[in-house]
Amino acid sequence: MTPGRRILLIVGGGIAACKLPELVRLIVRAGGGVTCVLTRAGAEFVTPLTLAALSGNKVHTELFDLTEEVEMGHIRLSRAADLVVVAPCTADLMAKMAGGHADDLASTLLLATDKPVLIAPAMNVRMWEHPATRRNLDRLRADGVRVVGPAHGEMACGEFGPGRMAEPAEILAAIEAALGEGPLAGRRILVTSGPTHEPIDPVRYLANRSSGRQGTAIAEALARLGAEVIFVTGPASAPRPRGVRVVEVETAREMRDAALAALPVDAAVMAAAVADWRVEAAERKIKKDGSGRPPALRLIENPDILQEISNHPMRPRLVVGFAAETHALEANARAKLARKGCDWIVANDVGPGTGIMGGEENAVTLITAEGAEPWPRLSKAETAARLARRIAEALA
Repeated sequence: MTPGRRILLIVGGGIAACKLPELVRLIVRAGGGVTCVLTRAGAEFVTPLTLAALSGNKVHTELFDLTEEVEMGHIRLSRAADLVVVAPCTADLMAKMAGGHADDLASTLLLATDKPVLIAPAMNVRMWEHPATRRNLDRLRADGVRVVGPAHGEMACGEFGPGRMAEPAEILAAIEAALGEGPLAGRRILVTSGPTHEPIDPVRYLANRSSGRQGTAIAEALARLGAEVIFVTGPASAPRPRGVRVVEVETAREMRDAALAALPVDAAVMAAAVADWRVEAAERKIKKDGSGRPPALRLIENPDILQEISNHPMRPRLVVGFAAETHALEANARAKLARKGCDWIVANDVGPGTGIMGGEENAVTLITAEGAEPWPRLSKAETAARLARRIAEALA
């Protein structure tokens, strides 16, 4: 972070506010200045004295501070920073922001600011998944508000799912990206994601169970670190990532063309579950003929996108492949690494009962020339954040 960058940190209510002293410490250590605004609910979890001691600045709590309001202090505060960060951003704060409310210092600052805004949502999983919260999130994103998290995991209330505030280190990375100063700023990265659909006839196709969630999470994590991301996706069920350039394709051949068109890039993360084979498709719908015999489908090998990118004249500095295996995970992944010519393989076990393919979590082993590095089972967002950090280190 460029020394002297100024962050206005609005601390919302919720147990996640206990992590804010660490975030303040990280920002200051990175060279930034922090001014904290503590909501009444936030003050139930962290004290003004703690935030003041760590930031070295006065902590603001009330809108109607007579001394400061003579000088229109809320306007000055809202516009003096380079970035406004709301963490934890509760469901109530999100609703106020989406509705344009201004009934306390925090909401007034957010309505009065002309600077970029980053929020780190934190709330119970039911609140996060409520239609009202989803509408508010869509409204905020449409207004240009950046979002980091939330992560999946166990919550203070005992429930499990999305809603945990992103960790302070991840929020710091998102702050640097919002300021155009992330470790991947100036880097251009290709990410492929989702399944491909290979037509059998005009109404049927061959596919697989990939949801595209892992590829989407990787694209968002790389963008949060400042990268320019070209996201080439097959017809996945996962929502498209924000803040990246999305290229929609259907077949493996279309994905190959889009991936090659994105070159040159600094890195390529080939997370798509590309069909190995396609069918010599019929021009009309294949009908039963009454014989009881199934139609004969002639399979044709699809292009090997990972191998082609790995051996291209404009080869990226770092090429990351994925291997979804049901047995002999490490041996199969290491063989794929050698066969394809890529730098890393992210291998995962998608056998029956794992819940990986199409699920919310992943358990991967990173295979490199140096060896195998098993990672713990994490949410796909946390797996993506960890991989993005490793990519940033490799490209540094």
